[in-house]
Amino acid sequence: MNLYYDLHIHSCLSPCADELMTPKNICSMASLKGLDLIALTDHNSAGNVRIAEKAAMEEGILFLPGIEICTQEEVHLLAYFDSCDACEEMGAYCYEYLPHIQNKPDFFGEQVYIGENNLPCRYEERLLISALTLSLEEVVQKVRSLGGVAVPAHIYRGNGIMTMLGFIPPQIGFTVVEIKAGEIPPAGLRSITSSDAHELGAIAERKYKLNATNTREEVLAYLSY
Repeated sequence: MNLYYDLHIHSCLSPCADELMTPKNICSMASLKGLDLIALTDHNSAGNVRIAEKAAMEEGILFLPGIEICTQEEVHLLAYFDSCDACEEMGAYCYEYLPHIQNKPDFFGEQVYIGENNLPCRYEERLLISALTLSLEEVVQKVRSLGGVAVPAHIYRGNGIMTMLGFIPPQIGFTVVEIKAGEIPPAGLRSITSSDAHELGAIAERKYKLNATNTREEVLAYLSY
């Protein structure tokens, strides 16, 4: 079956995202747009994935827990998991290697954890968009050790792997990359296209689809073969 998706969405936990990007609002908008599958991919954190999973379930949308990780090389990498437990473990691992740089909300924006009532429950003080002190290979190794799948994000744009490194390291074994509509993936690689939404209106329309059954396992398999 075809699943219409958006696998790159930021909640209000990402400092660059709009304050209205709560998990519930994201899932409501995704439902209005007719999406079957979404992923939440905040910067270096899984702090809002569990509440997003609940909101997606209420809307009848398949939810993929994820993180957008910034490696030591300042390459952005999407990491997807089959459970919130695994995603949160990866988030905790990222936090260990996140520099102790204080967020400046007036400059970067607030970093908001959302509670059950769709309202802020606390704020992250450490700047989440910093590069981790972990190499690309180290990050990918950890993602895969937790049963996850790693996909280089927006590869031809800022912090994309082609922009930062100029090539796809063959030894890492990526099979899928994220590109914008109209871009061509490097030879031998398949691609996905998502919104990288930081505001509700930017969430993808019912446009991009992948051929998979309505399970996380099948979606992860699609992203990894």
